[in-house]
Amino acid sequence: MIKSLLCAYVVTGIFLLILTLLLYKMGLSEENVNAGITLIYVISTFAGGFVMGKLTGSRKFLWGLLAGILYFLLLVLISLGLYHSLQSEISGLITTFLLCAGGGMLGGMIA
Repeated sequence: MIKSLLCAYVVTGIFLLILTLLLYKMGLSEENVNAGITLIYVISTFAGGFVMGKLTGSRKFLWGLLAGILYFLLLVLISLGLYHSLQSEISGLITTFLLCAGGGMLGGMIA
């Protein structure tokens, strides 16, 4: 599980760096940045779920789903640790949870 989460967070870091460079060079709007962050969540959890599916071999979609859920929980814990509160509304949190869980499950299914 740690390997899949590490993979997901490495992918997140790489894509956030690319998004930062695009923001700096192209002056992206807030809507574009938010869409990019959402896409990064899905790609990262997909990668983590894919790695988890390859490592487990059976019930891959459940392990991918678990990887996506743990990814989301770590995001929430990091946010709480940094800001001492959640920086999003409950609807945004639910959407992010579903995207992370779905991305991880899809990655596990394809593995």
